Amino acid sequence: MAERVVIDPLTRIEGHLRIEIESDAGKIARAWSETTQFRGLEEIVTGRDPRDVWAFVQRICGVCTSVHAIASISAVENAIGSNPPPQARLIRDMVLASQEIQDHVIHFYHLHALDFVNVAAAATADPAAAVEFARQIGSTWKGNTLERMTAVRDTVRAILDSGQLSIFTGGYWDHPDYRLPPEADLMAVAHYLDALEFQRSMIRVGTVFGGKNPHPNFLVGGMACTIDPNHSESINQVQIDQIQDWIAESVEFVGTCYVPDALAIVGVYKDYFDIGAAQPNFLAVGMAGATFAGDPATSTLSSAHTAVRPGVLLDGDLATVHPFDLTKIAEWASSAWYSYEDGDVGLTPDRGETTVAYTGPTPPYTWLADNPEYTWCKAPRYDGKAVQVGPVARVLLAYAQGHERTKQIVDDAAATLGISLDQLNSTAGRTLARAVECLTSAEILANETFPTFAKKLRGGDIEVFDASRWAPDSWPDHATGVSFVEVARGNLSHWVAIDGGAVSHYQAVVPTTWLAGGRDAQGQQGPYEESLAGNGLHPLADPSQPLEPLRTIHSFDPCMSCAVHVLDSSAEELEAVTS
Repeated sequence: MAERVVIDPLTRIEGHLRIEIESDAGKIARAWSETTQFRGLEEIVTGRDPRDVWAFVQRICGVCTSVHAIASISAVENAIGSNPPPQARLIRDMVLASQEIQDHVIHFYHLHALDFVNVAAAATADPAAAVEFARQIGSTWKGNTLERMTAVRDTVRAILDSGQLSIFTGGYWDHPDYRLPPEADLMAVAHYLDALEFQRSMIRVGTVFGGKNPHPNFLVGGMACTIDPNHSESINQVQIDQIQDWIAESVEFVGTCYVPDALAIVGVYKDYFDIGAAQPNFLAVGMAGATFAGDPATSTLSSAHTAVRPGVLLDGDLATVHPFDLTKIAEWASSAWYSYEDGDVGLTPDRGETTVAYTGPTPPYTWLADNPEYTWCKAPRYDGKAVQVGPVARVLLAYAQGHERTKQIVDDAAATLGISLDQLNSTAGRTLARAVECLTSAEILANETFPTFAKKLRGGDIEVFDASRWAPDSWPDHATGVSFVEVARGNLSHWVAIDGGAVSHYQAVVPTTWLAGGRDAQGQQGPYEESLAGNGLHPLADPSQPLEPLRTIHSFDPCMSCAVHVLDSSAEELEAVTS
């Protein structure tokens, strides 16, 4: 008899996600992905000056900061005909790259690795054996010293002895499917702490150009910062040199620490290359960081990130790249708490509606999946198909198009692990693809984007703003715009209509919407749901410790929405949720 399992809240993600599962004989039979928080930012920006919208929609997320701002200003620029100077585009590329590298590192070490790494076991490890394990997996990270491993082992022991597990509270440390040897656990915990230090460097890149982090400053028509290598009041040579050092540090950390760690961990959990497959359809408009103001399929913009052209892989055919067509994108609300004026249809985002129609029970919930509507997340489809976006989609598109560096890293990893290309559509495959992409992104930033920016600076190019379309009287009475940006979690698009100088319509289709959406009118599951219950073989050994489904959902790196506080009219706390 099927047993009902609820994971709520699903932690180590951004925002509010609830997973409901029916399991039978240690396998997942059915699954539902449920986003339980409504925010409505798209409605908030309606009627506002389009030049200000980026500041509001950037707050969609505090983890993937910057990406919504850049998507918004690009969509507005497309609508009003603004063309940012090349240096402004390069700055945006650097901000996006630094954010993506930081995001991938945070995801692997701080959000996902603890699904595979047993922190408690690290306390029993021999530090010298941990150093030797790092050497054996090819990690040349400078932190792999006996002194460092001993200090971390002693710290973990002290935490366990105190009874206060702090950030490691809530882990299923006695689950039988933790497989790494203790020395690998110790190495991974040490690198977890090193990654906390490393991410500060990548934050600084966006902070220098944007003035602060999170939520740096941007500008329709370019960038809000000024650049002059010879003046202290602007971004000058001292800061440019610092940025170069931080970028070099990112290449070192990703190449000598992150990638070897990821390969080692997925190698131990190799069966997860056959677990967690979602629909074998993949969509991307370029490599990570590719940004298009307008239709990517017709864009003439060229950058390091557009070396891979927009495309779609369908039905498991990983060799045939189908042309990307933005008119084939539609969002369904069949299983979501929204109503469309024309009923249960798929709407293209330029016609998208955000009309709330909550039909669910009064919280706290017991079980939502008995209802046709069970989530706040719409269900995007491409030409009627559920598709995956994100690092695995971009890596597969790059591989299909012969991107040399991507093919080299993937082929080396596949040979080491003994896997085939189609096995990247899996829990372990998504984890590996993120590491592959992080390395190529760091190398592109260090070897192409930053050197191009610096060369232009040496040539005297310091222009970062196009003022020709700033004034509203230079805009048409009615204008529409769209942008597509490949960000850490996948394909992001913003759609805007402007009438009389104000926003009249706004929609954002975010990566997690593509992945976390529920069933559509045809009954197709969203990718999260499919990855858990697509073939009825996903393991769930102990419903009280649902480690296996956490591994799969975390491999997508969910980013639902930022947390909110719920108060009654007298400002008394209604509910306290801890995990």
